[in-house]
Amino acid sequence: MSKGLKLSEILVTVLIAVVFAVIYNLWYVVYNAMKVTGLHIEELSYGAWFMAAVVAYLIIPKVGIALLAEFAAGAGETIITGKFDPAVMIYAFIQGLACEIIFAIFRYKSRSAMVAMLAGLLTAISTLPLDFAYGYLNELAGWNLALYIIFRLIGGIVVAGLFSYLIVKALDQTGVTRLFRTSNKSDYDNL
Repeated sequence: MSKGLKLSEILVTVLIAVVFAVIYNLWYVVYNAMKVTGLHIEELSYGAWFMAAVVAYLIIPKVGIALLAEFAAGAGETIITGKFDPAVMIYAFIQGLACEIIFAIFRYKSRSAMVAMLAGLLTAISTLPLDFAYGYLNELAGWNLALYIIFRLIGGIVVAGLFSYLIVKALDQTGVTRLFRTSNKSDYDNL
């Protein structure tokens, strides 16, 4: 597999980002509907905003794909809403970078569910300092903050990690993702 990105890989990554930009904007409805409890249950769904990076990497396991996908999805999210939001761009950059760190640790060779879930976990962790910086968490009581953090981490692991893995696994079964990875012996045996 070549080290650099091909134009087709960049275009597919941006296409994935556009799809997730639409999903991200629609996801606000789900997220806000879950807020009614006041117990931060909505944070269980927060991992949806990290999915572009994980899905793109699992399809095209190369350096920079996760960062490109997440940043492009964040940019698309601001375009769809019709207002530029620097906070969304900062979150998107940090989230993509967090995913890249996990994929780099595994030398961009693993597409396992565990790696996807670790990427979701680190991405969830990476958003917490930004939440504090933007003042989203400063006035929460200790128990409420603990729920917020625990639910965010679970959402990163399950939604961004496991669900992304399952989506790509389903796509793998159709054969469309094979275009972006080298063939192995089992591929040739199936011919």
